[in-house]
Amino acid sequence: MQERLALVKIAPQRIVDAGCGEGADLPALQQRFADAHVLGLDAAPAMLREVRIRQDEALSSMNRLLTKLLPASMGAGLNAGAGLVCSDFARLPFDINTVDLVWSNLALHWHPQPDRVFAEWRRVLRVDGLLMFSCFGPDTFKELRAAFAAVDEAPHALPFVDMHDFGDMLVNAGFSTPVMDMETITVTYASAAKLMADVRAWGGNPLATRRRGLTGAKGWARIMRALERNQGSDGRLPLTFEVIYGHAFRPVSRITASGETIVRLDLRKK
Repeated sequence: MQERLALVKIAPQRIVDAGCGEGADLPALQQRFADAHVLGLDAAPAMLREVRIRQDEALSSMNRLLTKLLPASMGAGLNAGAGLVCSDFARLPFDINTVDLVWSNLALHWHPQPDRVFAEWRRVLRVDGLLMFSCFGPDTFKELRAAFAAVDEAPHALPFVDMHDFGDMLVNAGFSTPVMDMETITVTYASAAKLMADVRAWGGNPLATRRRGLTGAKGWARIMRALERNQGSDGRLPLTFEVIYGHAFRPVSRITASGETIVRLDLRKK
C-alpha cells in the first residue's frame, strides 16, 4: 500500500486513515504528504492509545535531537503525531465533502457491511477525492478453514468478500472508475502450533454465528493433524493470504440528496 503512494497525483489537504490500528501507516502518510492534515481513525480505543504512545515516544526522541542541534525557539511547537479519532468507519464524524484521501489498509474486512462503509467514505470525500484500500480476500486462511471443517461446520474465520463484489459495491456507492487487483502471499511455519499462534495474533472471531464453546482436546488434535497434512517438501506448513487492493475516485454528483437527477448543460456562446 505504501509503495502505491508514489502513484498518487493529487495533493490532499486532509487525509483519513480509516481503521488505522496501531498507526503503522500514519508516519508514511505524513511524510509523503507533509502539508496535509492526517487523521488516524479506529473504533478500538486501545489501538488509539498505542498510537499515542508511539507518537509521544517519537516526539520525545525528536525533541531530544533538536535540543542538541537547534536553539529552543526553533524547536518549539513541533508535533510529530497525526490527529486521532475514535469512531466506526461506517459512521464518520466528518461533514460531507471534507476529505481528500481516504486510506484504509487491511481493515475493511472487519466490518460486516462494507457496502455501508463505501457509501460513507464517498459521502465525506470531496469531488475528485481518492479512496485507497486493501483487505483480505476469500482465499485467506483457506488451510485453516479446511482444518476446522474436519471438526465442525461452525465459522472459525471471517467470510472475506470477493474482489469483484467489492468492485460492484464501489460502483453502487457512486465511485467512478474503480480499479481492483489482488495478490496471494503464502507464509510458512515450522509447526502447526506456531501457525496457530500467528492466527490468534491476527485477531478474534467477531461473527455472531461463531461457536460459543471450546474445542475439546480430541477435536483440537484433529485440527492440528489436518494442518500438518499440508506439509510441503521442505517440512513447513503453509498459510495463505489473499490481499485485495482497490482505489477509486469520487465523481461529480449526478443525483441530489432528494433523488432528483442533475443534468448539466454546456451552452456554447454563438
